[in-house]
Amino acid sequence: MLRFTPGVDYALRGATKYLAPSVLLAVLTQRFAGFNVGLLAGLLAIPCYASARILWSDLRMKREAAKLGARLIPRLRGRWFANLDILKEMNWHFSNGYLGDGLTQILEEYGNAFNFHVLWGEGVFTVCPEHIKLILATDFNNYEKGPRFIETMSPVLGTGVFNSDGSMWKFHRSMTRPFFSRDRISHFDLFDRHAEVLIYRMKERSSIGMGIDVQDLMGRFTLDSATEFLFGSCVHSLNGKLPYPHHLDPAYLAPLDNHQVADEKFPRAFLQAQEAISQRERLGPIWPLWEMFGDATKEPMRVVNAFIDPIIQEALRKKRTKDTETGILGGQTIKPEEDANSAEVEDDVTLLDHLVKFTSDPVVLKDETLNIMLAGRDTTAATLTVLVYFLAMYPEVLKRLRTEVLSKVGSSERPTYAEIRDMKYLRAVINEVLRLYPVVPFNVRQSINDTTWPSPDPNEKPLYIPGGTKTMYSVFLMQRRKDLWGPDAEEFDPDRFLDDRLKKYLISNSFAFLPFNAGPRICLGQQFAYNEISFMVIRLLQNFESFSLDEDAQPPETRPRAYWKDGPSGRRAIEKFYPKVTLTLYAYGGLWVKAHEAKES
Repeated sequence: MLRFTPGVDYALRGATKYLAPSVLLAVLTQRFAGFNVGLLAGLLAIPCYASARILWSDLRMKREAAKLGARLIPRLRGRWFANLDILKEMNWHFSNGYLGDGLTQILEEYGNAFNFHVLWGEGVFTVCPEHIKLILATDFNNYEKGPRFIETMSPVLGTGVFNSDGSMWKFHRSMTRPFFSRDRISHFDLFDRHAEVLIYRMKERSSIGMGIDVQDLMGRFTLDSATEFLFGSCVHSLNGKLPYPHHLDPAYLAPLDNHQVADEKFPRAFLQAQEAISQRERLGPIWPLWEMFGDATKEPMRVVNAFIDPIIQEALRKKRTKDTETGILGGQTIKPEEDANSAEVEDDVTLLDHLVKFTSDPVVLKDETLNIMLAGRDTTAATLTVLVYFLAMYPEVLKRLRTEVLSKVGSSERPTYAEIRDMKYLRAVINEVLRLYPVVPFNVRQSINDTTWPSPDPNEKPLYIPGGTKTMYSVFLMQRRKDLWGPDAEEFDPDRFLDDRLKKYLISNSFAFLPFNAGPRICLGQQFAYNEISFMVIRLLQNFESFSLDEDAQPPETRPRAYWKDGPSGRRAIEKFYPKVTLTLYAYGGLWVKAHEAKES
């Protein structure tokens, strides 16, 4: 079957939608009216038709808003046609600015909720916890990922739990939930194996006084952990060659590293695929114009599928063999709701082994495992990276946290679940990292039916949200609001989760802190993530007494921009790493640090 690139397909559909009526108008007037309006005149009807549709849509929204006793959400007013200048500026900030730049200025001018109205589309943006609570919880059934979002993400995420709605989403979630229903000793066994390799690799570098890219290292740790607990098949990326500081002579480096080159095609391809769909979502409905000559997800997903497909097939083969041995015919599966009341999932079962009980469809299995890998690998790696960054920036926090680790666990013992639960300062540090740098800084839903949101200004009417509207929200920006978190909202201070500020700001407004989402779509692996992060931090502080940023090792083009120091004070002015986002947060160019080994280790 003939397949076009996304760009060509988009152009052909656009021609069918807009050119065909113009040609038809010219032909019909010539044939039946006895005069020829001409093709050019027919084409001129297109903007007239589009303008009429926009005017009619605006009138309808004003009328419907009035019926609900509401007002239209404030619209951005750009200088260019269809607010294209705003789209251009936002893309520039995304490529060159600090995370959230551009949006912060708009929020200051328009308030905490506004309508982008780019290319005449209704796309609202909010940083109000009361709006986000409606989207995620109290009015959950009126919001979905939406067909456009799902279509954009489907080449990578398929119909997995993060890219589906309705019955498909319920099926994926109910299928996966039992696996994360309790803490497992086998997870700590798994963390410990990979943490031991990570510590060894870090000590290799510290012994020669050389910096190491913590983001790369944490990405390998979480990838090895994720592939083992998902598939039972670890990629052993921690055993491969690690990157060196950009300014060192390769000839000097060659004798230093006798590690084999690990096969890194899979993690690299998975990241490229995420970057492609992230750009699509950022560009909106016109994204195919950036892919006129090829599908940006095709080649990376070929590599991803080549890695995952054999693992899926092997799991299905094992399931068929087991069914044959136990006398089950036809590869019988069970319904997720049947498993909810059955015995707990065995401690040493992988997620894939668990999932094949419910379906033998390899596409469904691949979609779900990729979705969980994205959630379990990239997000945890990002949090660990930023946490080490803050420990390097705030040595007094590191000292206090290390004291807690050594007093509760010791200098070499493996932590237990009970010990981790008892480490209040460790949890406060993790939460403060997640507050300032949530791993999913921006998120999106689509409204189904017309509704209203409470006005950010209590003296104004509610805000009208039409059905089918793209509703974007940012926990990254919300969790830095000074009216929600106090005048020191942009400061790194874990004590805010331990002192009176906890009651004053968070307990009274729980939706002001949403690092794991909320409502029916709340992260299933929340406790798994806390355990993995806690375990890794404990092992790090048992072995290293301090960390320092290796700014010379950071590639120059990935360093914080000089102009960030200008303007209002805040995190942007003092930050020494470059936060960026694909689907999840990451440090542009990595995070280069020097680790200083502890005498006790």
